[in-house]
Amino acid sequence: SKAQGEGVCCGQAVLFAVRAGMAPAAQPQDFIKGWPHPELLQTEQLKAALLNSFQKGLEKSHQYLNYGDKANGAYMLGHPDFRQALASFLQKQYNLPVEAKNLMSTAGASMGTDMACRVHCKPGDIAIVEEPTYYLSFTMIKDRGMSLLGVPMQEDGMDIDAVEKLLEKHAGKVKMVYTVPVHHNPTGYTMSDAKRERLVALARKHNFVICADEAYQLLNFEPVNVKPMFYYDDPADPKVLSVGTFSKLIGPGVKVGWVQAHEALLKPLAGLGWVDSGNNPVIFSSCNLIDFLESGGMATHLEHVSKDLGARCALICKKLREVGLEVYQPKGGYFVWVKSKGKMTGRSGECMSVNKDQ
Repeated sequence: SKAQGEGVCCGQAVLFAVRAGMAPAAQPQDFIKGWPHPELLQTEQLKAALLNSFQKGLEKSHQYLNYGDKANGAYMLGHPDFRQALASFLQKQYNLPVEAKNLMSTAGASMGTDMACRVHCKPGDIAIVEEPTYYLSFTMIKDRGMSLLGVPMQEDGMDIDAVEKLLEKHAGKVKMVYTVPVHHNPTGYTMSDAKRERLVALARKHNFVICADEAYQLLNFEPVNVKPMFYYDDPADPKVLSVGTFSKLIGPGVKVGWVQAHEALLKPLAGLGWVDSGNNPVIFSSCNLIDFLESGGMATHLEHVSKDLGARCALICKKLREVGLEVYQPKGGYFVWVKSKGKMTGRSGECMSVNKDQ
C-alpha cells in the first residue's frame, strides 16, 4: 500500500543500505542488503577487545556452560551476570535507569519479535504494521497464524490516526502493533514523543501489545534524544516489549540481543516450550561479551561504527541529490529512503508493504 507521508508511494521509492565502501575509483556497489561493511568487522580495536572478552569468558566457562545454579535456579531469562552487565551498559547509553529484572537475553531481535508473537498473540489475531517496514517481520507474524493490516509511514512515525481507525473497525481483534520506532527500516524516520505516548495510550485502551523493534536505537550519527518505547509504558498495565540487538552494532554473527519489558510481559517469554525445555539459548555466547560491555570496548566500537556509517550516509545522500533524487537523510541506522520521481535505480519498496499498492 502507499507510504503516504509526503505522498511517497512505496512502489516508487528506492531503498539503499548505508554500507558502501567508497573506493578512489568508481566501482559498482550493492545497496540492497542491510549488512555491515566488512571493514567495520576488521578493526584492531574490535578484535583485541573481543579476544580479551572471550578469554575472560572462557576462564569462567564452568559457570556459563550449565542450565543454572543453586542460588539463581535455571537461567531462563539469561545468565544473571550478563543481564546485569547489559543493564549497566544500556543505562549509560540511554542515560536512564535499566534493571536486570526487565531484561531477557535473546539470539537477536528476530527471536525477540517471534517470541512476542507466540506468547502474547494467538492464531486469528490481527497485527498492525507500518507500510513500508521490515518485510521479514511479516513472516514471523504470519507464522503465528495472525493476519496483517498496514498503516502509512510519516516523517514523525507511523500514522496513529490510521492505527486508531483500524482499532475501531476491528474492535477487539488487533492484539499487536509492530513498529520500528527509531531510524526506521527502510525510511530512516523516527517516531515522535507525541506519537509514542498516543500509541501506548491506545494499547492500554484497546488491549494490544506493542512490539518495538529497536535494532538501531544505539546507532546514532548525531544526538537523537529519543527513549526506547519501554520508557513510555506503565508497569501497572504494561503493553510494550522493546526489542534490541547487537547484530547491527557488533555484527550479525554475534546473534545476541535482548527484550526489555516489565515483568508481567517478560516472564511469560520464558514459558515457551523450547525455552522451558532447552533453557535460554545464548547463555554461553552472551557471557563471552560481558567484559566487552564492562571494559568500555563496546562503547568505543559503537562510537567508531556510528561515525563511520554517518560519514558514508552523508556521502551517499550527497551523491543521490547530485543526480536529482529527493532523499531523506536519517540521523542513524542503516537506511536511506529515496523518492525516485519516476526513475528507478534499484529495488523498489513494494515487498515491504502488506498490500503492494493495491
